[in-house]
Order: sequence, then structure tokens, then C-alpha cells
Amino acid sequence: MNAVATVNASGLSCPQPVILTRQALRDHPHGEIVVLVDSATSRDNVRRLAEREGCSVVIEEAPSGGFRLLLSR
Repeated sequence: MNAVATVNASGLSCPQPVILTRQALRDHPHGEIVVLVDSATSRDNVRRLAEREGCSVVIEEAPSGGFRLLLSR
């Protein structure tokens, strides 16, 4: 399945990545969402939110630094 939305939260401080991810989950209740973050704290916070919302989460470390989270329901 292809991602229905991408949230680029790189460079943003918490809680912005979580707020943007929550909005994307509300706007796109089905399918996959890709979230890009550049800190371990944001990665962990977005992962926790997604899991609370019933999503499965796959995390990849980007070669240039940062993380790519694939959220799917």
C-alpha cells in the first residue's frame, strides 16, 4: 500500500511532530502515513502516539540522519 500522506516534521521541536501526526491520522483514517523526524525524542513520541491510535509502526533510520516512521492501520 502506498502512503496517503507524508508529514515532514524534521527540524520541528516537540510537540509539533506529534500535533502534525495526530492531524494526519485524523485526516487519513485508512492507509499509510510517512512521518519524517530528526530526533530520537520526536521518533519516540510519534511512535507512542501512533501505537495508542492503533497503528503499526515501522521505523527506519535515514542515511543522512533522522528517522522515517511508516504508520499503518
